[in-house]
Amino acid sequence: MAKGKPLFTIDSPDLVQAESTLIGAAATYDQNNRALIRAQKLYAAKGAGGIAEKDLEAAVQGKLSAEGALKAARDAVRVYGKTETEIDGYVARRTIEPELVVNSPISGRITARNAQPGLLEQPGVAPAPYSVADISTMWMLANVAESDSASIKLGQAVRVSTLAHPGQQYDGKITTIGATVDPNLHTLLVRSEVQDPRHELRPGMLAQFVISTGNPVISLAVPLDGVVREGDGTMTVWVTTDRHHFTQREVKIGLQSDGYDQILDGLTKGELVVTEGAVFLDSLLTPVATD
Repeated sequence: MAKGKPLFTIDSPDLVQAESTLIGAAATYDQNNRALIRAQKLYAAKGAGGIAEKDLEAAVQGKLSAEGALKAARDAVRVYGKTETEIDGYVARRTIEPELVVNSPISGRITARNAQPGLLEQPGVAPAPYSVADISTMWMLANVAESDSASIKLGQAVRVSTLAHPGQQYDGKITTIGATVDPNLHTLLVRSEVQDPRHELRPGMLAQFVISTGNPVISLAVPLDGVVREGDGTMTVWVTTDRHHFTQREVKIGLQSDGYDQILDGLTKGELVVTEGAVFLDSLLTPVATD
């Protein structure tokens, strides 16, 4: 449905009344305007057949009153969505159109149709006869962990993927951030506008999302299985030079993404790290305290 295309037609007695009042007001204005022109000419003559100043003032007042009534009548018709060109046409042709054509205010898809032929429609009474939505932009409601809430800002870029369209990504941005945190889940509700030009997304779909909280960072990283949390809370990895001898080393980790832990300190580029079975190696080689 394109913007400006007809959605439905209403046979409106109120519109007929408004157009009739407009035509009558326009005729009265024309009559008073001609009367004022004649009065001005007669007053200017000053001789035989001229008129007094009070008669000229009465003609001026009559035109002003008719002009105000015409403006009010035009505004009454404009309420029904008629353009200035259409209103001028009614005045010029002295015709009445009993039907009110309601056009689509936006380009989009009809998402609901409640109107039936002969339906009595009242202003402000739900539901609307038709609902039109621009579905090229969808809303995504995401639950962000409370620990990550400090990094979320309005306008940040969002990448979205769905189970229905594997491998397809949709771009969006954050438009609203919730004011409270869910006390049970400890998550923050974040709303994003996601572009869907091919109309592939549907309301209610489950989605995965990635929020870009900063510029990309090039850093050392180790698979999650290669990092071991010790009993005292420190994080360690096992390093080897010959794949036969191993050395435990404490590291400092940062971000976690795509199955990797970012290494901020403790390793250098090019070192070999145990990435599978590190936790078992840790339990075998770490000495156990005895009494």
